[in-house]
Amino acid sequence: MQTADDRQWKRSLARAIRDPAELLCRLEVSQSLLPDGFLATSREVATDFPLLVPESYLGRMRRADPADPLLRQVLPIGEERRSVQGFSLDAVEDVEFRRSPGLLQKYAGRALLIAAGSCAVHCRYCFRRHYPYGDEPRRLDAWESAFRELEADTSITEVLLSGGDPLMLTDERLSEMVERLSAIPHLRRLRIHTRLPIVLPDRVTGGLLRILAETRLTPAVVVHANHAAELVDDCADSLQRLRATGLLVLNQAVLLRGVNDSVDALADLSESLIDLGVTPYYLHQLDRVAGAAHFEVPVARGRRLIHELRKRLPGYLVPRYVQEIAGEPYKTVID
Repeated sequence: MQTADDRQWKRSLARAIRDPAELLCRLEVSQSLLPDGFLATSREVATDFPLLVPESYLGRMRRADPADPLLRQVLPIGEERRSVQGFSLDAVEDVEFRRSPGLLQKYAGRALLIAAGSCAVHCRYCFRRHYPYGDEPRRLDAWESAFRELEADTSITEVLLSGGDPLMLTDERLSEMVERLSAIPHLRRLRIHTRLPIVLPDRVTGGLLRILAETRLTPAVVVHANHAAELVDDCADSLQRLRATGLLVLNQAVLLRGVNDSVDALADLSESLIDLGVTPYYLHQLDRVAGAAHFEVPVARGRRLIHELRKRLPGYLVPRYVQEIAGEPYKTVID
């Protein structure tokens, strides 16, 4: 049964924009600012990986600016259909590390549940944009094989809820999953990886905060913001509500060409995060997923940006620059 809180964020999600023409119209981006045939191409690309943009996120974009860094993250463009050597459907080999339906394990001591197959925004660089979500459990009873795997492996002390986005579950469904995990004695920590506090802030409900405050597991929330312009208004409120409960809140960003590939943008992001009580945790080198090559920033440039950040900011504001390399037992730090 849905609560009033759930009904609110689901109403917000139902109002999300799904058509590139509507998105550009709402942003007052005229055809004269776009290449010939852009809109038709954008709509064609959206048949492969649909556009989805909540109203809250739209409200933080600059008007009449096709180069806005938030718009760039969500607007389908023709470059997504270009085949580029080295870019693949499963850039980090998720499927290779699938232990049972819904359960992945790449690193010692921790495992990941694909808790939901949907999200509230479709980021064009998403490393799971081609993931076979239809193969994963949906009902709680379908998760039993994954829970039994976790029960049998006492080396696992931390579970990550990912997706899609795990906060696409209602508070009731999320509570059921968290309770089931908390009943496994050797589990100690629960980590939730989510973009919803950034793009759909009213998902940070009182019910969600109670679930995280009351579990016996030690919770952490890892959000995903790439630009300081995301961290204002209702998004800032949602992050402050998370922090006010005493939760550890971390941010993972992705280094993206045309979005945050400058020292100023990265410094503004780190300072905006810490002002809201969120720790800048990781800056990821782009996972080389098919359709996202136009976002890639060369590693050499990424290194220079991090070195410049260290000159400008105190150490605790400089995220670790990392890359996920399939088969490696941990994230590779690029220095």
